Amino acid sequence: MSNAELIETKVIDVAVEAAPRRYGRAVTAVPKSNPAYRGQAIYSRVFLPTYDAIVYGFNSPYLWRCPLSRLVAHYDEHLSGRHLDVGVASGRVLDEATFPTPPPQLTLMDLNPNSLRTAATRLARYRPRTHQANVLEDWNLPGAYDSIALTHILHCLPGSIPDKRPAFENARTALAPKGTFFGATILGPTANHNRLGRATIDLNNRLGVMSNAQDTAEALDAELTRHFTSHHLEVVGTVALFSARGD
Repeated sequence: MSNAELIETKVIDVAVEAAPRRYGRAVTAVPKSNPAYRGQAIYSRVFLPTYDAIVYGFNSPYLWRCPLSRLVAHYDEHLSGRHLDVGVASGRVLDEATFPTPPPQLTLMDLNPNSLRTAATRLARYRPRTHQANVLEDWNLPGAYDSIALTHILHCLPGSIPDKRPAFENARTALAPKGTFFGATILGPTANHNRLGRATIDLNNRLGVMSNAQDTAEALDAELTRHFTSHHLEVVGTVALFSARGD
């Protein structure tokens, strides 16, 4: 069976009153041989309830030195009323961010159904649509979005920044005219990591949870230049915060 057959996509409506619920028919599991498997495999139903405490309670402020409040401010600056969030994890950043227009048209996209379920339940007040897809393959999304965010997902995708080019290409395709593409990614070992942060990066790369050993701000800047007419990149601690426009 091909990867295209194994990695299906689906779009589902989530009701406001939704408690944890079945999201349509089950999507066939991503095979371990697929390059995208390792970076998303950790997001299990056991791990996700601990995600906020580990990532936003400790890793972000102390290892990467880019706290949750800075990520939320980045979202507040670039969110639109028609937004696509890619790599949703627990949905914490969107939960704390402020949309410019109520109610927003919100779509959540992730390869991992556990993340989609967790984030969609948390954000049920916005009646989000969920879309399960591989960020490195055709997103197969209808319409276009005024803002698209890839936050803390690029450093989980396999290979170097140029190897992750399909993610940028797909985002550019899904972006509406005058729309904004933005996000954040943890840079590799050449960034100004503290000792514990560097050890965590090394361990996560060996485990396959991260794949950012070659990720630099310069490589990210070059990729944004390739696909967008203007962009801004700022390094906070060891996290690259970026925004770009295609018009």
